[in-house]
Amino acid sequence: MTTKTNTDTLKNGNANGSNGIPKYSSKDFSSDQDVRWCPGCGDYTILKQVQNVMPDIGVLKKDIVFISGIGCAARFPYYMDTFGMHSIHGRAPAIATGLKVSRPELSVWIITGDGDSLSIGANHFVQLLRRNVDVNLLLFNNQIYGLTKGQYSPTAPEGTVSKSTPFGSIDHPFNPLQLSMGADGTFIARAMDRDPKHLQKMLLRASEHKGTSMLEILQNCIVFNDGAFELFTDKKSRPRETIYVEHGEPLIFGSENEKGLRLDGLTPEVVELGSEYSKDDLWVHDEKDKTKADLLTRFFEHPHNSEHLKFPRPFGVLYDVDRPTYDEGVTIQNAEALKRNKPDLNALLQGPETWEVS
Repeated sequence: MTTKTNTDTLKNGNANGSNGIPKYSSKDFSSDQDVRWCPGCGDYTILKQVQNVMPDIGVLKKDIVFISGIGCAARFPYYMDTFGMHSIHGRAPAIATGLKVSRPELSVWIITGDGDSLSIGANHFVQLLRRNVDVNLLLFNNQIYGLTKGQYSPTAPEGTVSKSTPFGSIDHPFNPLQLSMGADGTFIARAMDRDPKHLQKMLLRASEHKGTSMLEILQNCIVFNDGAFELFTDKKSRPRETIYVEHGEPLIFGSENEKGLRLDGLTPEVVELGSEYSKDDLWVHDEKDKTKADLLTRFFEHPHNSEHLKFPRPFGVLYDVDRPTYDEGVTIQNAEALKRNKPDLNALLQGPETWEVS
């Protein structure tokens, strides 16, 4: 377990802000540990953007906790100058749930990968979402097992050739956002490592949401799966292969914003803007509309076997709704139970029945 000194005395000597929170900088969230990822790994920029946004979430350092499972991304807590725990494979959501229930005032962040959370940890992943625990989950998705040297993962596309699938994977991959919708997640979003400004925006949106925030971050593994998301990160292909969704705005994309998405009933289609269709004909994004958010999460074609996708991959907040949180429910239930029954540990241990043994 990593427990660092959190006195909230700043290195740069800045005074407290108007809300009583010190005026932190990103350096205040950078630990003294050497960062040990492969040169060029996408994890570096994700770490940097998380450190950049921490001063803006309005929480004292001593009240911020990062919990990880196993994998390359799981080293994250060591590099954050906050409290944290490097836990066990796939179980970070369970540990984070226990922490949030017992210490509801904390800002709890889960760091996980596609192998950690969607294979051995898949059950814990969906339980967290359905319970709606008020934590933030950052899912680093590189479609490969990096720490254990290049086996295919639950998000690897069919046909992926890896050390564990030398003839190509025949497994159908998970769609993390669709899985999250199926578990009744309340905040579902996507970003990528190579768009730092947008990633910062999504991190802030996740921190603002009350409930489980699930942010998938497409992350490049430069050693074992380099270029897996090149269609979305390359400057030439990105405009036609991605669409950035904004609440209340029409779904427009293309290098000249010449294309859009419209709905024929509930059937989406790509149209060219011009004489036949205008912005007024397009699908307007609504973060509260579960049916339309579900459609967006299904834009999940894999680029490995194609130079162009049928639909652009959506980035941004696809779904954001309010629902009571699990940790609040536990707190309320405990308070009501205490009102009805005076705590008596001996009576609780003894139970309603006793036996005499002769």
